[in-house]
Amino acid sequence: MDAEELKRRYAAGERYFPALNLSRYKFIAAYLPGINLWGSDLSGANLAKAKLWGADLSRTNLARANLTRANLSGVKLNEANLRGAKLKYAKLYGANLTGAYYDESTRFSKGFDPISQNMRKV
Repeated sequence: MDAEELKRRYAAGERYFPALNLSRYKFIAAYLPGINLWGSDLSGANLAKAKLWGADLSRTNLARANLTRANLSGVKLNEANLRGAKLKYAKLYGANLTGAYYDESTRFSKGFDPISQNMRKV
């Protein structure tokens, strides 16, 4: 499945898309609130300005993904791989980041404390 097919199926009412390979796809400003991408590979994907509130991105590989200015409010990011991800200006209100992985190259908004969110540095 590619990004366009996912967007079409989402628009038709489908929300459950686990374990997809969407590495390096572009979802710039995509409107996908409540989508379930549990365990998917979104490494290197561009999700800048995407609206994903209430989504399930648990165990998703978001390594090197661009999430700049994305709305991730209430998103489940449990055990997600956020190594090298860009999260500048991302809205993370109420997001669950427990066990999510990050490293020195992960970019958070100023003042964001990954330790208080129970994230794991690797």
